[in-house]
Amino acid sequence: MIEHYSFGEITVQGVRYTKDLIILCQEGNCKVYPNWWRKEGHLLQPEDLEVIWSARPEYLIVGTGASGVMRVDQRVIEKAKALGIKLEIAKTEEAVKRFNNLLGSTSSLAGAFHLTC
Repeated sequence: MIEHYSFGEITVQGVRYTKDLIILCQEGNCKVYPNWWRKEGHLLQPEDLEVIWSARPEYLIVGTGASGVMRVDQRVIEKAKALGIKLEIAKTEEAVKRFNNLLGSTSSLAGAFHLTC
């Protein structure tokens, strides 16, 4: 699914993106939400993930950037838990690997990837 990630770029199903994005996969169908913006650039807050909350995937993998600069607000962790979503947070390179590994083993999966810092 994700063929390549390096600082500032990610290739998903043959398409190269240079802005942060969300990927939502449900029952074998995946949709990319490009140009993902957050209320505050390096702080992930619950309102930044509305498309994911409404879909209620089994897993949400968050990539915090090449160096892990993007922080995840505690309210995101609490909301994921309240909705029964298994949340995993890692630097984007590791998050991409985990996303790809989970892809075939679950019916619903989301990824939110910060591509730079």
